[in-house]
Amino acid sequence: MKNRYDFLYLFDCQDANPNGDPDAGNLPRTDVETGQGLVTDVCLKRKIRNFVQLTKKGDDTHRIYFTDGAVLNNLHKEAQEAVGIPAAEAKSPKDGKKDKATQWMCDHYYDIRTFGAVMSMEINCGQVRGPVQISFARSIDPIVSSEHAITRSSVTNEKDAEKERTMGRKFTVPYGLYKAQGFVNPFLAEQTGFSEADLQLLWGSLENAFQFDQSAARPAGSMNPRALIVFKHDTALGEAPSHVLFDMVKVVKKDGVETPRSISDYEIIIDEEKLPKGVQIIRRPV
Repeated sequence: MKNRYDFLYLFDCQDANPNGDPDAGNLPRTDVETGQGLVTDVCLKRKIRNFVQLTKKGDDTHRIYFTDGAVLNNLHKEAQEAVGIPAAEAKSPKDGKKDKATQWMCDHYYDIRTFGAVMSMEINCGQVRGPVQISFARSIDPIVSSEHAITRSSVTNEKDAEKERTMGRKFTVPYGLYKAQGFVNPFLAEQTGFSEADLQLLWGSLENAFQFDQSAARPAGSMNPRALIVFKHDTALGEAPSHVLFDMVKVVKKDGVETPRSISDYEIIIDEEKLPKGVQIIRRPV
């Protein structure tokens, strides 16, 4: 990769829970001071991982490191065996062999060469700083968490068989438009082997992040990507600070809208007159 990239990602949520907080009874995450909704970077990366795993299944160079039920030391052991590290050196490989194991992991795992990973465990494959980083997503306006009582006609234990039903709660956000920011570092990309093809897969993953992520908490059509605005620099160092580019994009409510309930209640404005020389905007419809 020869170019630096900055990008903005907009997605919305309607009558769904975009990212429940397990420490708060699975309530949608919010900034307690502003009331704005939050979605963690880990949540967004999970959706990218899931899409890559789904579409590249069976491709040995697009494995996913962080998967449900994965035993990470077993993955490290495979890498060490592949580069000839004896079991006696598993914790502290000698003669630069650890670097070979690290590179093997980058070559075979898409999420490691994209986001990085700490692999210095009992079986040591080193550490990787990933070229792609994504921020928390924050809603443009404050959100409301709606609480819904639900009933279940079945019971878990036989001792409760006489009960007619049990009660539970479900939380949704009536509507929220969220914005996340991202960055692609070409210098780290060179170190991990993150390629232009990997970059295109990243864009495709963001554009389809919610297509195969439906669940009871996020039913079909309740979460949708709305814009992926990519700033491409002519050089690896870049032509402007990230915040200057991000500040060019304004997301505002349309006149007369007090309570947004759809993307049509907002206007996305890009002030291209302020675009620095050597930077081009790639707008991808989603």
